[in-house]
Amino acid sequence: MARSSTDHDRSLDLRHAIDRTGYYPDVVTEGVAAAIGGEQVVSYYVHHEPTFERDEVRRHLSVVVLTPSRLILAHTDEHPADDLLPEPYTSTSTEAIRLSAVKSVVVTRMIANPTSGPTPPAEAVMTIGWGGVSRIDLEPAGCNDPECEADHGYTGVLASDDFSLRVSAAADGTDAVAGLLSFAESLSARTHLS
Repeated sequence: MARSSTDHDRSLDLRHAIDRTGYYPDVVTEGVAAAIGGEQVVSYYVHHEPTFERDEVRRHLSVVVLTPSRLILAHTDEHPADDLLPEPYTSTSTEAIRLSAVKSVVVTRMIANPTSGPTPPAEAVMTIGWGGVSRIDLEPAGCNDPECEADHGYTGVLASDDFSLRVSAAADGTDAVAGLLSFAESLSARTHLS
């Protein structure tokens, strides 16, 4: 679920979107609100993702918020009782990134049967990079001489891959895909201005 606006604060809409997930809405809202710190909510995306672990369902909620100056990421997970906490519990992690620090917003759209003309994307992936986490893929370097036995070192690619979110129409609905694309467009426009 996503909404975007530059003319008014979307905080109340964000709260309603979190409530609709039914996933510990008060706990999630408290963590998100603390990270937002009273700033205006320009755009947001809420993604509820259940995962299966053995014979149990674990739920995960990602909330991505765009303010005039920052990108807020919040993740809430549920956990069974353990040695530290004797009752089931949730953990909410938040991260606030200055928009000027965002280096890339990569959007991938998957269109089924493209020869039929424009259709809504079947899937979308948004990857945001700001340099917090980088991935390096290395492989031995070589040359074109098949007789060469010299060590040419390594070659590789350094990719910024801090946050990635995939949404599919089959699993999440066409509105969820459109919402993610709308959020990515808002973020891209704001990072362009930073």
